[in-house]
Amino acid sequence: MKKISVVIPAHNEEGNISLIYERIREVFSKLENYRFEIIFVNDGSRDDTQKVIEELAQNNDEVKYIEFSRNFGHQHAVKAGMDCSTGNAMISMDADLQHPPELIPELIKRWEEGFDIVYTIRTYPKQISAFKRKTSTLYYKFLTRISDVNLSEGGGSDFRLMDASVVDVVRNMNEADIFLRGLSNWMGFRRTGVHFTAGERATGESSYNLKKMMKFAFTGITAFSVKPLYLAAYLGFIFSALAAVGYGIYVIHSFISKTEISGWASLIMTVVFFGGVQLIILGIMGIYLGKIFNQVKERPNYIIRSKNF
Repeated sequence: MKKISVVIPAHNEEGNISLIYERIREVFSKLENYRFEIIFVNDGSRDDTQKVIEELAQNNDEVKYIEFSRNFGHQHAVKAGMDCSTGNAMISMDADLQHPPELIPELIKRWEEGFDIVYTIRTYPKQISAFKRKTSTLYYKFLTRISDVNLSEGGGSDFRLMDASVVDVVRNMNEADIFLRGLSNWMGFRRTGVHFTAGERATGESSYNLKKMMKFAFTGITAFSVKPLYLAAYLGFIFSALAAVGYGIYVIHSFISKTEISGWASLIMTVVFFGGVQLIILGIMGIYLGKIFNQVKERPNYIIRSKNF
């Protein structure tokens, strides 16, 4: 029998743990020739999530858990589950039931057809605001434009299946700001997508506030593009050009009309011009320092407080 590892990060999800376990167990009870394990990753929850998971694990051998020492973030929680998974394939999904477990058989079917990565393309239900739907679409289009990977499809959801060979590749990566949605596209392999409509959160409230969403957005941009760093250099050239052209015209006009203030024009031109030159230099230095900074820290992606395997 082939084994499927289901990785579920959880942050303050005490009311959803048992619900998602029962639905996954029911799905696999109808699948022949497949067994499963569920790896819950408690990402620094402040409620009784860990207690609920431990009680579930005591009565069900297929339930495993990893407890972080603190909150390290959703992407690192998924990475931890992948690092510890032992299945022939791995499925990552959220604990809030917005990723329907009933889609698992379709993901496995596409995997059996020979695809190494089966990603999902999310459609938002009507109750989700038009603002959230639009901003999500624009973000991934923008990220695709400024990066070297195409994230317009399959980039908006962490609900995906990966073959064990793909999981091994990710397991050997140790990026400080890991962005799995981008990595699944960047790695290549044989890929296909499955459409689904996001379900409603079963219980509790989402911990993804505006601040966390903005941080996640910037992580995605900086993880696959150095173009924002080049922006500093471009701004330097722009300001230098403005100083040479704009203030040059003003100086000539002031000189002809005899309205210039003694010493002011030359001082402003010098300050703005060399300010632009300095911005060019800082932009170039930032490109190299950014690469070195992310490379040399070598801190662990997460710290495990406890686990049952």
